[in-house]
Amino acid sequence: MEFSEVVKKRCSVRNYSDRSIPDEHLEKIVDAARLSPTARGEEPWEFVVVTEKKALHDLGEITDHGKFLKGARAGIIVLCKDTKYYLEDGSAATENILLAATDFGIGSCWIAGDKKAYAEEICKYINAPAGFKLVSIVSLGHPKSDSRPHSKRALSEVMHKEKFQD
Repeated sequence: MEFSEVVKKRCSVRNYSDRSIPDEHLEKIVDAARLSPTARGEEPWEFVVVTEKKALHDLGEITDHGKFLKGARAGIIVLCKDTKYYLEDGSAATENILLAATDFGIGSCWIAGDKKAYAEEICKYINAPAGFKLVSIVSLGHPKSDSRPHSKRALSEVMHKEKFQD
């Protein structure tokens, strides 16, 4: 798929079929995250790939708005060392996960991590070492039905040249 097509097709998917995701695809998705831009070349990230149904269920129960993780075929937990730009680096990696999943025809949804009350409990559940922050959890699975992106504001409404203009 061409990059512009991947960007236009990416949307949040919360309902998944029972179709499995090949390990090779999960590895390539994490590899895309690993190749994300990183401030000062720190690469503070680590990725925990979860495919066990019980773990996905437990993790979904811990979250507040990520209960649909229970129906996913996989989840990728994005952790970062507590560096100055961990949130920016981890968010860039999360976006690459979403785009790579779309390229494979896999649905995904970004579940918030940083600043959430459950962040510490998720880290504890997956045995994350001290000093790591939960940036996000990404649910993955083949969409149960045809998923289409929501309409977005027109480019002319959001792009400004030289200075912000109403």
